[in-house]
Amino acid sequence: MSRCSILVLTSLLSVGPLLAQKEQRQTLTPAEVEQIREAGIDPDARVKLYAKFIDDHVETIAGLTKRAHSSARVYRLDNELQNLAALMDELGSNLDQYGDRKADMRKSLKLLSDSSPHWLGTLHDLPTESGFELSLREAIDSSQDLAEQAKQMLSEQTDYFNLHKDQRGQDRAEPQ
Repeated sequence: MSRCSILVLTSLLSVGPLLAQKEQRQTLTPAEVEQIREAGIDPDARVKLYAKFIDDHVETIAGLTKRAHSSARVYRLDNELQNLAALMDELGSNLDQYGDRKADMRKSLKLLSDSSPHWLGTLHDLPTESGFELSLREAIDSSQDLAEQAKQMLSEQTDYFNLHKDQRGQDRAEPQ
């Protein structure tokens, strides 16, 4: 009985460090994080920066597709696709927060709506290979979700700011 207890206890104690070792995905470089910080609370500027960073990832992915097939290429594509999906999800969360504040983001939402077809097209043009199918599917789903969210928010904001012309250009709705 004591051997069994020791075995169970040892197994449980060894799981803790394994969970702590789980990699936290860093989607932005330190320089990109600094640019986001410098944009401060300006929602339009931050969304434009995220769109630029997404564009950079999409261009990297497009460049990788032209390289010779290798396990290193597949690994890099898988990693880039995971980063892209995480970055798009992060931008979607930011859009939710800014939308709740009634921040006027119509310019950056238009940019997102215009850029989304290019991003999706690049992802759909990727050759089907084993090693990054799941990451590709997640990136496509994230891209579609972001495109729909940007389109919906742009429509809502256009309607809102047409009714509330005095609030155009605001970073957040002020109580009246």
